[in-house]
Amino acid sequence: MGEPMEPPFNTVTLIGVGLLGGSLGLALKQRDLAKTVRGVGRRQSSIDTALENGAIDEGFLALEEAVIGSDLVVICTPANAVPETLDAIRPLCSRDTVVTDVASTKFRICTHMRDAWANPYRFVGSHPMAGSEKHGPENADPDLYNSAVVFIEEENDHADDAYKKVMQLWIGVGAKVIAIDPEIHDQWVARTSHIPHITASALAQLIDNPEEALPFIGNGFRDATRIAEGRPEIWRDICLTNAEAIGAGLRGLITDLESIVRAVDSQDGKALEDFFDRGVQTRRSALDS
Repeated sequence: MGEPMEPPFNTVTLIGVGLLGGSLGLALKQRDLAKTVRGVGRRQSSIDTALENGAIDEGFLALEEAVIGSDLVVICTPANAVPETLDAIRPLCSRDTVVTDVASTKFRICTHMRDAWANPYRFVGSHPMAGSEKHGPENADPDLYNSAVVFIEEENDHADDAYKKVMQLWIGVGAKVIAIDPEIHDQWVARTSHIPHITASALAQLIDNPEEALPFIGNGFRDATRIAEGRPEIWRDICLTNAEAIGAGLRGLITDLESIVRAVDSQDGKALEDFFDRGVQTRRSALDS
């Protein structure tokens, strides 16, 4: 028998040990991708939970202790906090440290990095299309990223070894990696992820008297509003960091809704049927492609 293979990463630091960070820690450890996984949290209770469930080997409240000496840092904070975190860790990273993130918006984050970090860049923006309405390290799942799509920013003046390491990270945890321009990424996910979440929240708030609603709630309401239970601060930051694309998509949605209001008010059956048919055909085309 040959010698066991060395893990591709020596020390990985996860800044944020909630669902995404905790799940990544579990995946790294179960797949033998890192010798040591460090976790940074805002609360000791979160760190303790991540330590107890095996998502991390070492826990810290301070960035300095956790980042210095790491060869890979993954920022698992809400999107609006990523630029500030990048600024905080820049002087702590060695010339060989690789940095990525898991935020679901990319253009503002990647632009900020290019303004603040030296070329060739050792930060590569990532967005795993994985998650749940559940949150916290207690819900971490080592298979969360398995078979998931992970978008990473397309190669553009990145350090070659850093780019390869980020690819290796996501492929190593079982994901399918797709490189994409950050601005195009944000335009797409605004319509396929961000606006659906906003709409789910708006639908949930149509219930004027929740205490009386239960007998009237069927699978349609449950299915359409399930994602409305996501963490409000996460979705606040998504809206703040992808405002242009979300705003454009919402205005298009409002235009469509206004046309349906007119069709309902005027009892225009043909317009209503055409609307629902377009919805059927578009959904089928998108999911079958």
